[in-house]
Amino acid sequence: MYTFTKKERLNSKKQIAQLFEQGHSFFSHPFKVYYQFNNAEESEANAAVLFSVGKKQFKLAVDRNRVKRLCREVYCLNKQILYSALREKQVKADIAFVYVGKELPEFKTLELKMQKALKQLALIDLK
Repeated sequence: MYTFTKKERLNSKKQIAQLFEQGHSFFSHPFKVYYQFNNAEESEANAAVLFSVGKKQFKLAVDRNRVKRLCREVYCLNKQILYSALREKQVKADIAFVYVGKELPEFKTLELKMQKALKQLALIDLK
C-alpha cells in the first residue's frame, strides 16, 4: 500500500516524451503537474509517476535528491486519493510532478501540497 514499485515508475523515454508533448498540465504550488490518461488494462498499475527537480532551483545534487525523495515518500503515503478515482473512472494515468519551489520543503507542508495536487488530479473530468 505504501510502496513505490517499479511498475509505478514512469521510466520509458517514449512515454515521458509523449507525456510532455501531448499531455495536459496544471500548476499547484510548488508542483507543475503533467498528466495523461490512457485506457486501463487489468494487470497494470493505476498510475505511472515521475518526479523531477530543476537544477536551476537547487544547484547541489544532494538537495535535488532530497526533494525527490521527500516527494516520493509523500506520494506513497497519499496515492490512495488518486488511485480510488482512477479505479472509478477505469483509466490509467501517466503523471509527472515537477517541483518548482525555491526552498527546501518541510515534510508536513509538502504532504499538504501533494494532497492538494492529488485531489485536483482526481477531480479532472475525462472528456
